[in-house]
Amino acid sequence: MAVSANRLELLQIADAVAREKSIDRMVVIEAMQDAMEKAAKGRYGAETEIKVEINPRSGETRMWRLLEIVEEVEEPGRQVDLKHAQIKSPTAKVGDFLTEPLPPMEFGRIAAQSAKQVIVQKVRDAERERMYDEYFNRIGEIVNGSVKRVEYGNVIVDLGRGEAIIRRDELIPREMFRYGDRVRAYVYDVRREQRGPQIFLSRTHPQFMAKLFMQEVPEIYDGIITIRSIARDPGSRAKIAVTSSDSSIDPVGACVGMRGSRVQAVVGELQGEKIDIIPWTDSIADLVVSALQPADVAKVVLDEQAERIEVVVPDEQLSLAIGRRGQNVRLASQLIGWDIDILTEQEESERRHKEFTERSTLFMDALDVDEMVAQLLASEGFSSVEELAYIEVNEIASIDGFDEETAAEIQNRATEYLAAIDRAHDEERQALGVADELYEVPGLTAAMLVALGKDDIKTVEDFAGCAADDLVGWSERKDGETKRFDGTLKDFPVSREEAEDMIMQARVRAGWIDEAELAQAPAEEGEAQSEAAV
Repeated sequence: MAVSANRLELLQIADAVAREKSIDRMVVIEAMQDAMEKAAKGRYGAETEIKVEINPRSGETRMWRLLEIVEEVEEPGRQVDLKHAQIKSPTAKVGDFLTEPLPPMEFGRIAAQSAKQVIVQKVRDAERERMYDEYFNRIGEIVNGSVKRVEYGNVIVDLGRGEAIIRRDELIPREMFRYGDRVRAYVYDVRREQRGPQIFLSRTHPQFMAKLFMQEVPEIYDGIITIRSIARDPGSRAKIAVTSSDSSIDPVGACVGMRGSRVQAVVGELQGEKIDIIPWTDSIADLVVSALQPADVAKVVLDEQAERIEVVVPDEQLSLAIGRRGQNVRLASQLIGWDIDILTEQEESERRHKEFTERSTLFMDALDVDEMVAQLLASEGFSSVEELAYIEVNEIASIDGFDEETAAEIQNRATEYLAAIDRAHDEERQALGVADELYEVPGLTAAMLVALGKDDIKTVEDFAGCAADDLVGWSERKDGETKRFDGTLKDFPVSREEAEDMIMQARVRAGWIDEAELAQAPAEEGEAQSEAAV
């Protein structure tokens, strides 16, 4: 009966530890097995291979010594030769293990202490793994906890089954917490570290606001309303863009709630942070008008290649559009993902006048015409000599006061002017050592070859080794701001697609690929886009 009681007590201990630490019962039993194996090695020798098995149902403990079967014994405590092994097991062969049952052993004080340490460590490891798995799967959720302590501005939060940290820069400015305060925060990262899993919380993360709205607005939780973008200046102001899949539901009204009840619940959690809720639209121009509220917008000009927006506002609306310390325009830029430049109507008028004067001067110098003719061309929307050289003659002749003869003369002068510039560029290109064969790449001009030569791109092979970013530049967005990096052809109206096409043509001429592969590439790209669309 004593043996049965010990077995029962062993299982009861395993069940109690598993419940207390919220880990699997088998993990505790395996930890006990490892502890017994370590204790047995202390008795039979550290070099001895011991195997312990605890029956999870009955609690019965069995112990064996494992001996590896070899041709010639080198480690007597761990190996046995094939001849002796076959006496006990006729089917034994080299590489197998021979098992020898060992009698139950009594644990001395030192062995018991050692076993306890093994069990505690195994259980702690299992508890850490359980905590990591649980909270790793909760990244992107809001959790509740109580403040356990505050260290150097960082708040340590007790989540019940573990601790988490809200770093000082993840707290809303001027937010103070004391021991015992209840706190809600967003789980944005969980990492394995030496001291155990570290759970990182945030109250400034844009998704914290999104999750708060999800809790307050049933339509967001149900997926009828979607939050498309959020920009926050934590503790001060935020902008959130929403859209509805049901035309009968107003997304802005649903988020505001009856008498502002829903949005006020979020504002209260965020220490009074003011929230502008705007309707999302795929039209960037309409979106920027809404995002810059309460300022009125008179005009919007888009530069899609540079992802830049120029906004014109009435003179008296400038400070309202920019906001205190640039807050309004900065949040609008973060919300849309484009850079925003704001001009007053007066500034835009002055700029237009300056551009008109510059174009007029250009035409006077390049075409050798008087001021009136130059101003007529500029007022008709012509912005460069190239436009005049390559446009249909009747387009120029249609200008009031011009006839076909005058138009033809203007176009001839434009063509001669461009030819003179090309000759000058070609001389500079030759001086830089840029190869003539680069002219064979469709789309490259003499002026472009000069720019390439200044960037040490002088042969077809050099050009073929370029990437589109090298030619047209690229943008990197960080901390809500877009930084632009210029490419070699920054001063030329070359799109990314055109740059990629020129590079591929250069690779054909360099012999890197053939025409068949060049023709196949767009087809494969089209198939990939079709599959993605499906």
